[in-house]
Amino acid sequence: MIPQTKLPKVGTTIFTVMSQMAMQHQAVNLGQGFPDFPVPDFLVESLARAMRDGKNQYAPMMGVPALREAIAEKTLACYGHTACPDSEITVTSGASEAIFDAVLAVVRPGDEVIVLDPCYDCYEPAIDLAGGVCVHVALDPADFSVDWQRLRAAVTPRTRMIFINSPHNPSGALWTADDMQRLIELVRGTDIVVLSDEVYEHILFDGARHESALRYPELAERSFVVSSFGKTYHCTGWKIGYCVAPKALSAEFRKVHQYNTFCSFAPAQWAFAEMIRQHPEHHAELGAFYESKRDYLRTQLARTRLRPLPVPGGYFQLVDYSAISDLPNAEFARWLCVEKGVAAIPLSPFYERPPEGQRLIRLCFAKNAETLDAAIARLEQV
Repeated sequence: MIPQTKLPKVGTTIFTVMSQMAMQHQAVNLGQGFPDFPVPDFLVESLARAMRDGKNQYAPMMGVPALREAIAEKTLACYGHTACPDSEITVTSGASEAIFDAVLAVVRPGDEVIVLDPCYDCYEPAIDLAGGVCVHVALDPADFSVDWQRLRAAVTPRTRMIFINSPHNPSGALWTADDMQRLIELVRGTDIVVLSDEVYEHILFDGARHESALRYPELAERSFVVSSFGKTYHCTGWKIGYCVAPKALSAEFRKVHQYNTFCSFAPAQWAFAEMIRQHPEHHAELGAFYESKRDYLRTQLARTRLRPLPVPGGYFQLVDYSAISDLPNAEFARWLCVEKGVAAIPLSPFYERPPEGQRLIRLCFAKNAETLDAAIARLEQV
């Protein structure tokens, strides 16, 4: 007997589908968001040394102390927020695990959780598994800014959590200081918890500042702030992330974490601790590193019929293909991969209800120049 599904809306993720299609058709893969250039040499050497030194058994449930202490030092330096390594920082098996743990820790059946569309595809399944009700609020379709009137209208006495994501995946849009202040005013005097997805926290362009929830004491005291080492250090396959949250929220978070993964890959934790402390210039210079890649791709896109949208942060470029086709974006992405040899991600899977007539796909520019050149050579023929 096949049980009734707990996730009736969920199939294979669009990222898996497009990556498989890229391999099948030998397409240049600008779809799934992973770098195709090397991990920093120091980090690889640190990982190998940790393994040779015998640091291969279970890590402590909340994370290796040296790494939690390094995260606390970095959090203070970057955002002026003091987080206790012992009670407020938890290392997880990637940011996705941290998101699931946070939702399952505090969302009860019937609680409402607000997400801002377009949003990353793991948000709603986590809410569904917790028995919560996912409430979708659309961002402005022109620039992906927050529609504060819509957001305020969506808050009810049953609202338990609000997801925010900056730099935003898929658009790259940034929350401003004014946005953060409006959020503070919205949740003040309520029991609403914030989940701030900040995995692209160091990838901002044109002199912009990352407005972490940790910069704002009123938000920090009610927020799960989630980040990812994979995005910062080009090693998405290592699957190490972390969550910073106040003591009471962290205690609930750890109750879920300990029965979900318990702990994460120990040698990598030791390596990240060394990397943070000995090479802080890496995360400090990451924005400039990716800004050059953004600009490189945008310059080349001028030779195609794709129209690039502004990209303030993250490592994805949205492009409008209206000058090429009237196909819906999922169909266009399939056609582009199969017929023209470039894999991209359609925007519709990020929405509950995609805007009618939207003609956007997402390209990842976290690639070496050879990959971007190969993609552009094919896109010029479209």
